[in-house]
Amino acid sequence: MTSGSRHGGQHSEPTPRVRLVDVAREAGLSKTTVSAALNGTGRLSPAVREKARETARRMGYRPNATARQLRAGRAKLIGFVVGEAVDADSVFLESPYFARLTGATAATALRRGYAMVLLPTGSLQSEWADLPLDAVVVTDPDADDRIVDDVLAAGIPVFSDRSVEGRPGAYWVDVDTSEAVRTALDHLREQGARRPVLVVPDSTTRFHAEVFAAHREWCAEHDLPERVVRVGEPGNGPVVRAVETALAGGPTAGGDRPDSGDRADSGDRPDNGDRSDAGGRQPDAGDRPDALLVVAEASPPLILEAARRHGYAVPDDLLLVCVSEDVTAEHTAPPVTTLSLRPEAIAEAGIEHLVAVLEHGLRQPLGTLVPTRLDIRVSSVRRGRPAHPGQTECTSRPPT
Repeated sequence: MTSGSRHGGQHSEPTPRVRLVDVAREAGLSKTTVSAALNGTGRLSPAVREKARETARRMGYRPNATARQLRAGRAKLIGFVVGEAVDADSVFLESPYFARLTGATAATALRRGYAMVLLPTGSLQSEWADLPLDAVVVTDPDADDRIVDDVLAAGIPVFSDRSVEGRPGAYWVDVDTSEAVRTALDHLREQGARRPVLVVPDSTTRFHAEVFAAHREWCAEHDLPERVVRVGEPGNGPVVRAVETALAGGPTAGGDRPDSGDRADSGDRPDNGDRSDAGGRQPDAGDRPDALLVVAEASPPLILEAARRHGYAVPDDLLLVCVSEDVTAEHTAPPVTTLSLRPEAIAEAGIEHLVAVLEHGLRQPLGTLVPTRLDIRVSSVRRGRPAHPGQTECTSRPPT
């Protein structure tokens, strides 16, 4: 007889756990046959394998996780941390790129039998040291982020970007940033842009450092001045303010990192449509950009609206390319050209590396470059100029 709870109800008896022998009895098969069917082993007919799996599903059978861990010597847990947003915990899941990368990593890992543990950005070793993690994925770590060092020191394999290349126990998946940036800038130049501005995060991640370097090299090759506005914080607000600075021909345009007082997002800018810069003058035709490459992630509709407020028509006055995974880019007026970093492909390649290391004992350094994709839409195509709308892959060089 169950005892009553303090709320006047009764405690229910726990539901007995369904055992493998129960599934075998229900399916009319041997325990060995059912085990082989559920583990994908043995020489069984498709009909027998499906019967065993369907019976197990219907009965709610779950393998004994503790026993499996003891047999495999692994907990099948992967830590996942976004290194870039170390000072802004809540921002990264608002990013379409990181949201898609996180979801794709979790789904791909689960298909391979691993569960993902989301670690807070800036996690301290004391917070995860007691977790039985088989590996840790660190996406876009900042140059001074200690998480990679701490995880490797604990003897746990790390999967990250190319910043970990050559480190024992570390494996990487990355995009060919230089090729991607050049492809986007070449496209803008082919469409007539001669005063493009780069809007990029003021970040120490490898990706953003390579974006800045590729832009500098491209400008030098084409004898064009570097026009750069750096964004000090992630999020739609700071990025839109940086775009407005770029549109106004503001004082932060140029190749050097601004001092803290000169950042595009330091302080609120009046949102009154005035295109004067911080010195109060109206920009002349030579100051006005004719193209934007917005690497700092923000909502494409908000960037379009900022251009309209400042008197620009897209694409007639201003060509626009955004590094973005935001699906709204396809449905804006006009649709916005995007450079996709293909987070699903990155997740797939990363988990393949992880499985090769954990389950097949592969120990030599592994690295993969994932091609990016330039989706050309109306926002970056000038009227009367030839274009090839659609998906254009930036072909990456193989790892060396």
